[in-house]
Amino acid sequence: MAVQNTYSINSAVEDEAEETTPLLKKHGEENLVPPICCSVRYNLATLMFLGFAVVYGLRVNLSVAMVAMVNGTSVKPISNSSVGTECPVHAHNFDNSSQEQDDGNPQYDWSPQTQGMLLGAFFFGYLFTQVPGGYLSGHFGGRIFLGGGVLGTAVLTLLTPLAAQLGAKWLFALRALEGFGEGVTFPAMAAMWGRWAPPLERARLMTFSGAGGNFGAFVAFPLTGFICHSWGWPAVFYCCGGAGCLWALFWFLFVSDDPRTHSSISTREKDYIINSIGSQGGSHGWAVPIVSMAFSLPLWAIIISQMCANWAYYTLLTSGPTYMDTVLHFDIRQNSFLSAVPYLGGWLFSLLGGALADNLLERELLSVAAVRKIFTFAGLFLSAAFLAALGFSGCSEVLAVTFLTLSTTIGGLSAAGVYMNQIDIAPRYVGMLQGITNTFGTIPGVLAPIVVGQLAKDHSLAGWRKVFCLSAGLSAFGALFFTFFGSGKVQSWAMTEEEEEADRDREGSVCS
Repeated sequence: MAVQNTYSINSAVEDEAEETTPLLKKHGEENLVPPICCSVRYNLATLMFLGFAVVYGLRVNLSVAMVAMVNGTSVKPISNSSVGTECPVHAHNFDNSSQEQDDGNPQYDWSPQTQGMLLGAFFFGYLFTQVPGGYLSGHFGGRIFLGGGVLGTAVLTLLTPLAAQLGAKWLFALRALEGFGEGVTFPAMAAMWGRWAPPLERARLMTFSGAGGNFGAFVAFPLTGFICHSWGWPAVFYCCGGAGCLWALFWFLFVSDDPRTHSSISTREKDYIINSIGSQGGSHGWAVPIVSMAFSLPLWAIIISQMCANWAYYTLLTSGPTYMDTVLHFDIRQNSFLSAVPYLGGWLFSLLGGALADNLLERELLSVAAVRKIFTFAGLFLSAAFLAALGFSGCSEVLAVTFLTLSTTIGGLSAAGVYMNQIDIAPRYVGMLQGITNTFGTIPGVLAPIVVGQLAKDHSLAGWRKVFCLSAGLSAFGALFFTFFGSGKVQSWAMTEEEEEADRDREGSVCS
């Protein structure tokens, strides 16, 4: 079967009904593609990258600061003769109890269950603004929602020490409000790339900008530990909040919703982006095909696999430092550094995966669906294997850190798979779909810290083994589900009548 050397965002040949790989070069005109260096679209990706680094810094700062804020995290596991697997404190591990806080930086006597509720509070708010944020971003554009979400969360972060002083209920409410503000950010990013990302650059642009999350976690963990040790835990929230406010200033000064309205974009780059995306790059209007979305199996494949993958990701993100502290007995500086290392690997592998995925599509070696499934399976299934191994690493600090790092690192490959599949199946509605899938994907963020608080309430190896094996099993199931039911074809409910008719004509001409 020959592959046509013409670009169409809706071209569809998936084996019998699979899409052809979209191409951006027409009739050998390679000079149509403007240079990457200093281009507006890659400047936008860089600013998004920094924005999501700030977003994840705002999200995870409490995970490390909790070790310094709470007396309960430094209490050693209760002896249990039926368990008998508690790890010794080695000479190189500093005693956290020696790191006394000033009178102005009190420690709180919160139980593991309370800590789990506080760590999960962010996601209670995060749930409610995903779909509205995606819907409004798809209609109006994502600039105001992404920038406003980060700015609002940053301002609330500055109030965290005051909320903690007032009590756990106040801190829970504040964290939920932070999640409410951050909930619009990823759907807004997706909506913006629906208008800015040429099809053969989608993986690179979207994985690079989204990789700011892993990079932010990598920077935030050790930086938070250093700030806690040097200046006290309240300074963590002042620094993170200030960084968010500074980023928002640059965002609103230099970013536009659409290439057509950008003040400094070149005509060549603007035409390239608009022509390559085609009619799918516009606003979706006020009406969206909700019923068709609800019965779309490819969409459910994204939802199920993201929920399964996010369970493991959020378990490590929110509770990893507690595991490092209560089981392996690392002090806060070691804890924050070792908790960060896996996210460096995840960041690098997500960038590598994005570049490789686009290269496979550009060279017409694999279909869109095949690329998304390969990267999803590799990222989730292999990650699950190392996560299960982590549960059986016992008291070996070297094995625990190695398996944790490998699991998160390899998991970065899925960024070029299921995590960007929404723009493949419905470019016009990508902001809305990102909101829907993120809403479901956030449920593990609410439940995982609570489940960890129950399974590992005695800080035993047996309890944490259950935590890691549960996460591994869910990740493996998500990988298999997407492999069987995922798609790379633009769905019929995401097309206009004219686009559907043109798509049928293309399928007929290829089959003949």
